[in-house]
Formats: sequence, C-alpha cells, structure tokens
Amino acid sequence: MEKTLDTKYTYTEKKDTRSGFGDGLLEVGKKNKNVVGLCADLIGSLKMGAFQKEFPDRFFQVGISEANMMGMAAGLTIGGKIPYTGTFANFSTGRVYDQIRQSIAYSEKNVKICASHAGLTLGEDGATHQILEDLGMMKMLPNMTVINPCDYNQTKAATIAIAEHEGPVYLRFGRPSWPIFTPANQPFEIGKAWKMVEGSDVSIFATGHLVWEAVVAEAMLRAEGISVELINIHTIKPLDTAAVLASVAKTGCVVTAEEHQLNGGLGDSIAQTLVRNNPVPQEFIGVDDSFGESGKPVDLLEKYGLNAENIVKAAKKAISRK
Repeated sequence: MEKTLDTKYTYTEKKDTRSGFGDGLLEVGKKNKNVVGLCADLIGSLKMGAFQKEFPDRFFQVGISEANMMGMAAGLTIGGKIPYTGTFANFSTGRVYDQIRQSIAYSEKNVKICASHAGLTLGEDGATHQILEDLGMMKMLPNMTVINPCDYNQTKAATIAIAEHEGPVYLRFGRPSWPIFTPANQPFEIGKAWKMVEGSDVSIFATGHLVWEAVVAEAMLRAEGISVELINIHTIKPLDTAAVLASVAKTGCVVTAEEHQLNGGLGDSIAQTLVRNNPVPQEFIGVDDSFGESGKPVDLLEKYGLNAENIVKAAKKAISRK
C-alpha cells in the first residue's frame, strides 16, 4: 500500500532495528574503549556478536541472570566503564525493575539499558514477551533518559549517541524487519524532536515503529487535502516540550501514535504538557489496556488499531473536535 502513495519519505529496504543497535554498538566500541557489553544469553537476538568478537575482553555473557547483569553494569560504571546491557525489553524492565531503580536510576549510574523485542511487533512470541508497559516504567524513574527510535538508521545513531550522555538510558528497539526511511549517518540529539513534515491542520507525534505508519497516514491525509505536521518523537524523556507546543500552536489538535499501552506512554506525556500549557483536542493511538497475543507483526498492529488507517481516523476526529 505505502509504495502507491506519495509519501514524503520512501524506503528501498527493510531491516530490523535490533541490527541498528548491534552495528551501532560495534562502531561506538571502536571509538570509545570504555564501552563494554553485557548480555543475558541472547547475543544473537540482540545482534551483539560482532562486538563480542571484536572486543572479547570487553564483553560479558552473564547467562539467564538479568538482575545480576544490572548489578554488574552498575558496578562497572564505578571504574569508568560505559556498560551496554542487552536482553529482551520484557526482561530489561519488568524482571529487573528493582535493580534498575535502586542500583542504576537512584544512584545515577552511567548504564545504557538496551532492550530489544519490544511491543506487539515481537509477533509470534505472544503476550508474555510483548511488553507494552516498558516506556512508562522507565520514564517514571528519576534520572532516566528514555529513547525509542523508529528504524535501523535512527537506532544505530541513537546507540552511538548515548555513549556521550552521562547517566542512565533506556534504549528500546524491535525484532521485525522495518522500512529504513531516515538518513544514514544522521545526527542524533537526545531530547530533540524531529519535524519530518510541516503542516497546519493536525499535529501527529509518533514514536518507534509507528513513525512509519504515521508517514503513510500523512500521505493518505494529504491526498484528501488535510495538512499534517508530522513529528518524530524519538526521545520520550526528556520530552521536547518546546517542539510540541510550537506545533500545537499552529494546528490546534493532536494525534499521538505509539506501540505501547495508552496508559503511561508518549500520549500521556504529551497530554500532561498540553493540559499545563495549551489544552487542545487529542486522540491516542496505542494499545488500550490489554495484553497482546501471538501473531504476525503487521496483523497485530492492524488488530490492535496501531496502523496508518487508524491514525487517519484519529486525525479526522481530532480535527472535528477543534
């Protein structure tokens, strides 16, 4: 469908965002000798094998011991190391929340928590692994920076950029092959939203895999004469409130789109910003208080209403409420 539309952004290939993490980790490892890797028995799934091969003395396979991995990572920072931990998003957050809260966030340790296989697009592994609460869990922790890039290139850029950020970071990415539509070698600025399309009728703020769905939705809406301002929110926390408020001042209504629970996600953060500064109609695209299920990634996005067609409907509804 997307290739028949006049999208502002196009793609020639698809690649999983976890590969962007793996390639970014190898590159930042070559630049910074203090970068070390830790993995909880998922080297292949996290694409950390190249880093392990290149820097065997800077890589630690901790086994199925995620809580221990977080404690080890916190300890390594005391010696000046920059640890990147790797496991599934469900195990990176829900299984080790106490360790992250006490040993990393509270202590402001310079740990990079790198979480793959997030959201519905994990697919066939089903609800037990498809964590949809992780962004909320992490953004509520004081001192924690939360990043959710949209494609291979942006994930690679984010992986490299967080090494220069002092303090704990949660970096979320995914399993499926996904369109690569952002520039290679792009600059990545933590906390700075990226305005992808200028518009005047409705603001769409999207994050992660749903940025591509928002690109398709923008083209669909433009074909109907509706002007969309599309903004890529790759950093959930700190949120670029200036960009949000500047966009809403023009458009007067908002749609947020995320592969996450509606409770606690990007939509919540933007709603808080708006209610404090400039309340306008807002519609939310996300999972509505339910667990996922086993299925093909694209089929699950459709079933749970996380696709371009539903973003279009939400945009029209937001406009009608102005």
